[in-house]
Amino acid sequence: MRGLRTMLAATAALLLAGAAAAQPTVKIGLIIPMTGPFQATGREIEAAVKLYMAQHGDTVAGDKVEVILRDDAGVPDTTKRLAQELVVRDKVNILAGFGLTPLAMAVAPIATEAKIPEVLMVAATSVITQQSPYIVRPAQVLTQTSAAIADWAAQNGIKKVVTVVSDYAPGYDAEKWFTQRFKEGGGQVLESLRVPLANPDFAPFLQRARDAAPDALFVFVPAGVGAIFAKQFVERGLDKSGIRLIATGDVTDDYILNGMGDAMLGVITAGAYSAAHPSDTNRKFVAAFEAANPGMRPNFIAVFGYDGMDLIYRALDKTKGDTDGTKLVEAMKGLSWESPRGPMMIDPETRDVVHNIYISKVERVNGELYNVEFATIPMMKDPAKVTAKP
Repeated sequence: MRGLRTMLAATAALLLAGAAAAQPTVKIGLIIPMTGPFQATGREIEAAVKLYMAQHGDTVAGDKVEVILRDDAGVPDTTKRLAQELVVRDKVNILAGFGLTPLAMAVAPIATEAKIPEVLMVAATSVITQQSPYIVRPAQVLTQTSAAIADWAAQNGIKKVVTVVSDYAPGYDAEKWFTQRFKEGGGQVLESLRVPLANPDFAPFLQRARDAAPDALFVFVPAGVGAIFAKQFVERGLDKSGIRLIATGDVTDDYILNGMGDAMLGVITAGAYSAAHPSDTNRKFVAAFEAANPGMRPNFIAVFGYDGMDLIYRALDKTKGDTDGTKLVEAMKGLSWESPRGPMMIDPETRDVVHNIYISKVERVNGELYNVEFATIPMMKDPAKVTAKP
């Protein structure tokens, strides 16, 4: 009898263990640059994803959530290979991350063929979402920030500008939309300069900009590169030239802003997020992020990573755990919530983010440099897609 009871207990234990093992798992393939020149982007996203899961748990709609992180070092061929491996070998349900536009573009055909969501946490070129019906962007669109700062410049006494952008797709978006909107506002673009993305040397371009004697210099460089630009901006003496500096928020990225020095004081930018954003939601986010990551300040990329996870969790909750890719994308369309950046929504037509864009000025607050918001363009859509409508 005792042997029978022992056997029954063992059988029950095995059944319980089997039931636990059978709990459905949602796998998220997170592809970000953890090494190479854009590793700061990866660090911010990784920290944000870990924070989100620490706060919201690793279960949603009864399913276990597993994040499989892969380092692509910012190389498109590597991104594509890793995405294929994650889909075929690891059977992921969602792909996320993508620190640069070429990386996101490389994966678009894979997302389409596999019919799984590709969630953009950084890549900001407008056209990306048109490369696959499975791409959803909770990050930002560079056309939003470029158009916003152009409008501000035209309305605030800036008449002549030289543009300096990184020579790749987002830079072209920034250049095009700044130029178009600035000219519509009555401004003049004296020169449009493009700097190589790899190993950028801004010095000769800054000299050309100075020789053109504009009222202001408009700059876009990807997150993390702003420190190189700031150093050379000072070395060429442009901080004392009387030429104003205006930019997208990527340039005065919170991750590096303190190290850029007082030459950045007074710089005006347009961006979707500042660590100084004055909301209770953001104050709690910043406090939690800094407590979990001593010495790091959350930048806009951290918020985009955090919101990317929020979007995934909300979609899974809406589908009640159904991981069918088409259903997940449909669930993501139209979702809205309060982010640390402020209110946001996924446009059901374009699958792009609709959010506030803030005009900010670099100021010293409690001994540290911050982007301090002073104007808001509420719930801005991608102007490229708005314009494209008949």
